[in-house]
Order: sequence, then structure tokens, then C-alpha cells
Amino acid sequence: MGRKAKKRLINVVRFFILLFFFLLVVLPIYWMLVTSFKTNAEIVDAQQITYYPHVFTTENYQSLFNMLDYGVYLKNSIIVTLATAVFVVILSIFGGYGLARYKFRGKGTMLLYFLITQMIPSILVIIPMYIVYSNMGIINTRLSLFIFYAITNLPFCVITMRSFFERIPYSLEEAAWVDGCGHFQTLWKIVLPVMFPGIVAVFVFAFIGAWNELIAGTIFINTPDMWTIPVGLKSLIGKYNVQWGALMAGGILALLPTGIMFVFVQKYVVQGLTSGAVKE
Repeated sequence: MGRKAKKRLINVVRFFILLFFFLLVVLPIYWMLVTSFKTNAEIVDAQQITYYPHVFTTENYQSLFNMLDYGVYLKNSIIVTLATAVFVVILSIFGGYGLARYKFRGKGTMLLYFLITQMIPSILVIIPMYIVYSNMGIINTRLSLFIFYAITNLPFCVITMRSFFERIPYSLEEAAWVDGCGHFQTLWKIVLPVMFPGIVAVFVFAFIGAWNELIAGTIFINTPDMWTIPVGLKSLIGKYNVQWGALMAGGILALLPTGIMFVFVQKYVVQGLTSGAVKE
């Protein structure tokens, strides 16, 4: 096989691999979207599977808001998620900077601990944390979710932020010190603007991790007025019946905030992840 033929074969294989993963991501979203506009009779008809609504209707979206207090769930999700993402980003900046720029005893052990936490499913710590939360009296509050989301997202974000800081030449900070800038002023005015794409990438990761979480919200929150969107949508799944139309409509609405956010920040996310992954 000639070089051109081999290169063409590689490109074809690469195309089908990318197409496979593209369909793996897009098809579930497409199915949610078309199902949300179908009538209930068309959804439950097992004899004929339809790939687009034969009768276009918005009754599922109306049923969603009639059955659930979706506005309250949206407010709770936004408050908890934004608070978690901002808090995690701030701590990750200082933690990542310290791990990238300073040498101290136990640094390697700390990094190993952060990596080990990523191998432990977060569900294993929910019960111990529930006991702790009960003793603290914060069960059924947004604070319980905020603490849990911050703890579970922080190790990975610190490690990621550390890799971003290591990409920035140390000479850049030394030049700022020579010009009279202090450490904090150098970090704020010189370093952080340079690594803005990395900060956006970490923020998006923490935001999505908190926005989509279900299990902790189900265990820590007891009353509907404190439910987040995933917990609220779970209530549509009954013991003997599932409100598929309303569930799909709620899923589409839950995707909108993250989708809109990603449209505006995708350039920074890609730039941040690629710069953080490549080392000189």
C-alpha cells in the first residue's frame, strides 16, 4: 500500500471514529428534543417508533410547569451552581499557584492525595457526609449541596489549574517583581489575565459538575422548595408510570443554560484545555 493510500485510509478511519462519537453525543439530545414535542399517545406507542413528531405540540412543556415548580428548581440550581463554580475557581487559583510555584514539604503527598480522590466515587462519601451534615443541622439546605459540590470538584480543578500555571514562564513574574509589583499584584495583574482561558475551563468544569448532579441532591434535600432541576425532574419518574414527555421537556430546558454558556466560552475552554495539556 502506497503512502497516499495509507494516508487516505487513516483519514477515512479517523472520520468514522469522529462521526461515531458525534452521533453518540448528538442522537440522545435529538431524541429528547423530538420527544418533548410529541403527543403522549405517540410517545407511548410501542408499535411504531417515530423519529420526528407527527403532531407537533408544546403540551409537554405546559405539563412540566403545571406539575412542577420549575422556576424554584431553576433558582436553586443557579444559586448552588454559581456559588460552587466561583468558590472552586478562587480556591483553585491559589491552590494551583502554590503547587506550581512553591516547593514545600508534603507537596508530592498532597498531589497524590488529590489524584487518589479522583479514583474514589463520590457516592461513597455521601453517607458519612450525611451524618456530618445532620450533626451540623444543615440537611435540606443549599449549603449542604454547596459544600459537597465544592469538595468533589476542587481536587481536579486544583490539579488542572496547576498545569495552567506551569505553562506560564516564571520570568514573566520576575520581570514584574523587578518593576516593583508585589506577589499578589503580579498574580492579579500579570498572571491571571494571561491564563484567562484556563480559568474559564475550570469554571465550566465546576459549573457542569454541580449543575448535573443528582444523587447528593436526592439524599441531602427533603422538601421540593429546595430541589434542584435534576432532583425535580426525577420526581416525574413514578413507581408505575413515567411522564416521558414532561421529562424530556425538562431535560431540554436543563440543557439550555449550559449550552448557551458553552457557545460563548467554547473558544476559551478549548484554548485553556489545550494549553494546560501541553508542556514545554
